[in-house]
Amino acid sequence: MIDAVAPNLAPKGTDMPTLPTYQIPLVVATDESIKGYGHLVEDPEKCQVEIVRWPAQGWRPVDPDTGDQGGTTEGIFNFFWRGNTLHAHNASVVNQNEYVLGWSCEPQRASDDDISIPRDKVLLWHANYHPDGGQLFFPLDSGSFISPLALPGDDVKPGDFVAFWFDGSQGLYINPGVWHEAVFPVNDSHRFFDKQGKVHARVSVDFSKEFGCYLCASLIEP
Repeated sequence: MIDAVAPNLAPKGTDMPTLPTYQIPLVVATDESIKGYGHLVEDPEKCQVEIVRWPAQGWRPVDPDTGDQGGTTEGIFNFFWRGNTLHAHNASVVNQNEYVLGWSCEPQRASDDDISIPRDKVLLWHANYHPDGGQLFFPLDSGSFISPLALPGDDVKPGDFVAFWFDGSQGLYINPGVWHEAVFPVNDSHRFFDKQGKVHARVSVDFSKEFGCYLCASLIEP
């Protein structure tokens, strides 16, 4: 049983333990390869974000015209590398969360000022899913990006994740309940139009604490 404690969304690399890495596969995102996880998006204005009805607490169902009235929220989701550390800022949600998504080297060696280490991979410590709705990431800048995803289920494991490669010409819609850790730019920074459920419920997995490893995803085009 995992304690219901909110994760530190902006951990310092020097505070993270030394752990082995778990390499996840990298595949090109196509209409076929991404089935079940979500779909590719050509036009963000035509992309409908699914909102999930509030679950019933017992045998009595939630009335059909209630429980999904929270709607969506939208804004700019900014991702940027500082040295070896990938940061993000989500202006779509009320508290405008700041994140540290990962590192391009062992976290203990990471520095916001170091540009000498090749940025050919990213080490992830955390992933989450949103039970209240789907999420759209549509690129506003040019450049490739990846997104590590896993299918729904709370018994998720490192081996369930696949990283998808996007050339930047299309956006990504993620189905409700799909595990993700947003998107990772290959370039120094990348802005995305973000649209998601306004409730912004988040269920998390901490790979470093639960599995004693970091997920490793390649940033080199497959």
